[in-house]
Parts: sequence; structure tokens; C-alpha cells
Amino acid sequence: MVADILLLTTLLICLYTDIRFKKIYNAVTFPAIIAAVILNLYLYGLKGGFESIKGLLTGIALLFVPFVMGGIGAGDVKLLGVIGAFKGPEFVWISFLAMAITGGVISLAIMVRSKNFALRLKAVFYTLLSLFFRTPKMQILDTIDSSSALTFPYGIAITAGAVIAYLLR
Repeated sequence: MVADILLLTTLLICLYTDIRFKKIYNAVTFPAIIAAVILNLYLYGLKGGFESIKGLLTGIALLFVPFVMGGIGAGDVKLLGVIGAFKGPEFVWISFLAMAITGGVISLAIMVRSKNFALRLKAVFYTLLSLFFRTPKMQILDTIDSSSALTFPYGIAITAGAVIAYLLR
């Protein structure tokens, strides 16, 4: 119960700062990680502490590749790690799946509302095609106005994923 309240508080703070300032602050995530590990050690002993650390590392690992590729920020990675530190590896995995679906739905909605929807859809298609087949180089995205970049604070999807995972539990 205490862990749920601390996690929810952390998620709400990070959601607010991500929407308002487009940042998830270390001043929020680091103390949350420490609190999660200590709380799990206190409540469940060494096994709880180990599960907390395993959850933290799982959460970080799940978003490491998108972070390295520049798709998300370091704060997003740490926030998923916080979820894992509080709730463990199984919960963070379910949160990750729900987050990915939520993020995809939000991205699709933003794309549909954009003025270059057909062109963006074509770029996504060719990108996916290039994963499986050798395709000629195309400069589709160069024709899209860079000032119309479609982004959103991913803390929204992360928070939604954790809430969905909690409700599915």
C-alpha cells in the first residue's frame, strides 16, 4: 500500500513535469529508486531488495535501445526503472507492454491529426519494409516540414502503462 502511494505520487509528479517542462527530473527519480529499494528490503527482506533491483534493471533495459536511438529521453528510462524498483520485473514488463500500446495509439492519433499524414505513413511503411528487405535509399522525411515535428511527452504513455498494469493485476 505504501509502495503504491509512493509510486503513484512519483508518477504524477513526473507526468506533470514532463508535460509542463518536457523533463523528468533526477531529483524525483533517484530518491524514488532509493525509497523503493529500501522499502522492499524492509518489507520483504533480501529477496524483496533483490526483486526491486531486478525490476529497476529490467525497466531500464526495456527502454535502453530506444534511448540510444534518440527516440526517448533518459528521464523516461529512469521512470520505467522506478516502476520496476517499486513493483518488480513482472509488473514493469506488463507496464512496458501497456505503455507501448498506449504510446502507439497516442502517436497514431497525433499522426492522423497532422497535415502530412499520408507522407508520414509512407515513411513508416518504408522504414518497416527496410527491416526485412534491402530497399533503395529514399528521402521521404526530407519533404516533411521539420517545424511540424510530431512529439509528445512519453511520460504520459509510461504513466498510463503503469496504471493499466495496476488495474490488470
